[in-house]
Amino acid sequence: MELIADFAVEYGLFLAKAATLVIAFGLATAWLLSAVVQARVAARRDDLQVEHVNRRLERMADTLNATLLNPTERKARHKRRKTERKQQEKAEKLGKRHEAARLFVLDFDGDIRASATEPLRETINGILQIAEPNDEVLVRLESAGGMVHSYGLAASQLVRLREAGLKLTVAVDRLAASGGYMMACVGERIVAAPFAIIGSIGVVAQVPNFHRLLQDKHIDFEMHTAGEHKRTLTMFGENTDAGREKFREELEDTHGLFKSFVNRYRPTLDIDRVATGEHWHGTQAVDLGLVDEIATSDDLMLTAARDGRDVFTVGLDRHQGLMARLTGQAGRAASRVLADTGIARLAHHRP
Repeated sequence: MELIADFAVEYGLFLAKAATLVIAFGLATAWLLSAVVQARVAARRDDLQVEHVNRRLERMADTLNATLLNPTERKARHKRRKTERKQQEKAEKLGKRHEAARLFVLDFDGDIRASATEPLRETINGILQIAEPNDEVLVRLESAGGMVHSYGLAASQLVRLREAGLKLTVAVDRLAASGGYMMACVGERIVAAPFAIIGSIGVVAQVPNFHRLLQDKHIDFEMHTAGEHKRTLTMFGENTDAGREKFREELEDTHGLFKSFVNRYRPTLDIDRVATGEHWHGTQAVDLGLVDEIATSDDLMLTAARDGRDVFTVGLDRHQGLMARLTGQAGRAASRVLADTGIARLAHHRP
């Protein structure tokens, strides 16, 4: 019995060691596979993704016509399309380029930090290297505003397109308020859906103050600064009327810069009439001069394709792993808190 017990103990230890090795090997393999996948993702993270919209529209039309047209009509359409393709291929072989202007479509979906600015910047870098003078850019813009410096940089990216001599159209299907409108106004033409929210040309900053709570709990708070206006308002100390006045002065200065920027690109706009922080729907914004016409981004793209122009959507492909997504979400949550605690924002006041 003792021999059997010793054997069982030894065998159990052997199994434990084997299991440990198997687990260790499995973890190492998983880590290596993960590293390879992440390396591949990193290698293509900054790749531009380009889609030829005309081809997608053609495929959609083919699908519908396959059901709606009778055999004779389908045959005639197929023959016509085949002839057009041959003519196009022949022109390309002869070195003839399509003379119609290309339309590049960019997307900007803004959060409070305008974090889409980086992919926008890289996409514009790519377009500026290959764009011809008659090419155009359409930006599909959605944003309720956010931090002043962030949206200032985002708007500056669109200014680069204007300064390069490219015609820039901004389409607002849902929302371009405050910092979003700061970007939109750079467009040579602004179109908006009928019920899109436009405007909110104003600045807001909110600062919670815990001074009385700390006093009640007998907690001292000290803050030391060099410079009279290094810190105008504080979250934990006692705020003064002079500090509040200086803080409001800084907000007014920012608002003045905002109005000047809008007025530079929309000189016919009655800036004092619209720079009240209010917002309007698309049809009202046309009457005020905030936008030029009522249309959707889909209208513009489809019209361009029907006119024989090549339409391309262009964007940066940014792949993120699980950990990056989790930390990104945490960062966005933190930025919302920080943005509401004393950082001036170009913010839209929702009704």
